[in-house]
Amino acid sequence: MSEGIKKFMFVNRKAPYGTIYALEALEVVLITAAFDQDVSLAFLDDGVYQLKKGQQTKGIDTKNFSPTYRALEGYDIEKLYVEKESMEARGLSEDDLLVDVTVLSRKEMGELMEEQDVLLSF
Repeated sequence: MSEGIKKFMFVNRKAPYGTIYALEALEVVLITAAFDQDVSLAFLDDGVYQLKKGQQTKGIDTKNFSPTYRALEGYDIEKLYVEKESMEARGLSEDDLLVDVTVLSRKEMGELMEEQDVLLSF
């Protein structure tokens, strides 16, 4: 890896709406990618809901920002990881998600996290 480039992993653990965490994490991801860093995202716990297809936010009077995840590839952000156990516990499968992801076991996710230079949890 080139000098000055660090491996950043953004760990998303919160549901997409009800708090500012998910939207703020997405904004920080885009900013980090703009500085040509190696960016990946991990979705665990209720964070897996951030990638769920068909989100309807009209009833809660909040902008649906989930389509932004489909635009990540345009920012060279292609490493999206979902924890298998979190997804299964919520009755979700890869077919329920907006974007292509790599599904990892909890153990594999932990090993991947250990390889990162910077971990930011939201």
